[in-house]
Amino acid sequence: MAFDAGMLAAAACEVRKKSLGARIEKVFQPERDEIVLQMRSPEGGKRLLIIAGSSAPRFGFTAEQKENPMTPPMLCMLLRKHLQGAQLSDVRQEGFERVVTLEFETRDEMGFDCRRYLIAEIMGKHSNLIFANEEKKILAALHVVDFSTSALRQVLPGMTYELPPPQDKIDPMTVTEERFLSMMEQGGADRAGDKWICATFLGISSAVAREMVFRASGQTDTLLGNLRPERMKAAFFEIINDIKSNSFHPSMILDRGKPVEYAFCHLTHYGSDFELRPYESAGLLMDDFFHTRDRENHIRQRAADILRILTNADARIRKKLVLQREELADCQKGEEYKKYADLITANLYQLSRGMTEAELVDYSDYREDGSFGTCRIKLNNRLSPSANAQVYYKKYNKTKTARVELTKQITLGEAELRYIDTVFDSLTHAETGADLSEIRDELYRSGYASKMKNYSLSKKQPAPTVAEFRTSGGYRVLCGKNNVQNEYITHKLAGKNDYWFHVKNLPGSHTVMLTDGEDPPAENFTEAAEIAAYFSKGADGENVEVDYTLVRNVKKPAGGKPGLVIYHTNWSCIVTPNAEKVKGMRVK
Repeated sequence: MAFDAGMLAAAACEVRKKSLGARIEKVFQPERDEIVLQMRSPEGGKRLLIIAGSSAPRFGFTAEQKENPMTPPMLCMLLRKHLQGAQLSDVRQEGFERVVTLEFETRDEMGFDCRRYLIAEIMGKHSNLIFANEEKKILAALHVVDFSTSALRQVLPGMTYELPPPQDKIDPMTVTEERFLSMMEQGGADRAGDKWICATFLGISSAVAREMVFRASGQTDTLLGNLRPERMKAAFFEIINDIKSNSFHPSMILDRGKPVEYAFCHLTHYGSDFELRPYESAGLLMDDFFHTRDRENHIRQRAADILRILTNADARIRKKLVLQREELADCQKGEEYKKYADLITANLYQLSRGMTEAELVDYSDYREDGSFGTCRIKLNNRLSPSANAQVYYKKYNKTKTARVELTKQITLGEAELRYIDTVFDSLTHAETGADLSEIRDELYRSGYASKMKNYSLSKKQPAPTVAEFRTSGGYRVLCGKNNVQNEYITHKLAGKNDYWFHVKNLPGSHTVMLTDGEDPPAENFTEAAEIAAYFSKGADGENVEVDYTLVRNVKKPAGGKPGLVIYHTNWSCIVTPNAEKVKGMRVK
């Protein structure tokens, strides 16, 4: 899984075809290592995304809208100053390196025509984004590299930009067929074919190398000595010639709907157990492949404080419940304490102060031979027999009280655990900073303020923004992504005759189908139930049971936690959530 030089070539070709001559309207920096250029051309508006981080660097068009910080970073402001209104005049890949240069025609501070360059180095953990003037003098860099970081190449404002040091590999765009065959003979017969390709040629990822070997031999792990030279040469140059001719076939490999791998060509070596999904553009492929993972990573970073609070609370409550259940189990000895006290009271005449134990006839233990069993009871030698009996009676009364109170506390603890599970589930569905703010406010109101440093409840709460869908019959379906939105949908937006959905016995979102008093066809109920199942803890399951009822049957108990409701009249259905289907129904 790597954004290799071939993928960069596909993305650069797409940008050249659709956006040469485009004007830069806006520049955004939603994250520290991300730049988005919003462009306008005869082809229409386009958003060019450049990510120069270490986790998933890439370059290409995107259709996703991300939240931007209230105060733009310094690099963003510098790019706005120089590039807003500039015209994109060239997009070129530097050789077959993972480096692309964007050339812009603009005007300087004095109003004279000039050129500016934005250079994206998509090179894993060494990725960078450099802004330079027409003499290639560096004006700014996303990641400054000084002598303490690298002795080979520095990236500092004021220096002249130089390409990264060349690797000890061959450019596959320049190799001839004769040289390829000669290099293959000298590569080592006992070496894996795909490993040899990656180690010998520049810019080819392991997935593409395996594809070349598979096309030549029908296997991905064939040794170099077992590969037929002519077939290997044909497979190698089939892909290389597609890159040279800008004939790209972006595709993604999925395993049960989950993205596994992507490339600029069709990856046929995964076999029939995997789905091969072709795409018209590299940008659309990147959006689909990284959408879920990027959102999860982004939310995980911004929600670190919430996760810490919930994790600590969950661990604390679970530990407390273990102790309370053990203590409740000890309360079962209460009947034994009463039995000891009764036996002592019945046999006071046989006992005297100073005894440490007594073995008394237990008339409740009747045996088959007509005799009675005995019971050995420990005594406190400092107390009189009657005082010992009172000690056991007190223990018995204490266990009775403890049993009632512990049962109550365990019930409260289990309810709080269920509530925490709903907040954990809300985090998996959070999409924006506003969603996280609503979760923080909810936790604050629920008594977690002492664990949220420097947090104060906002005085005016804006109306929550909920997810909206359309069924095949045209009915609106609203879905909450957290407990604040759940209550807003169920108790404020929904009418009494609308239909309410929720996954059965699992944390999940409140989902409401707005019907205006109509009785929708059955497929609309199924689609709304699939949305409710997808926005729940059962999203990855099959045959998920979903309850649904009229909104007028859903009530919030007095003093209940946020999002908690009760209902006694409902129907149920079984659905299997489908991420693609739910995504297709979403309109907001």
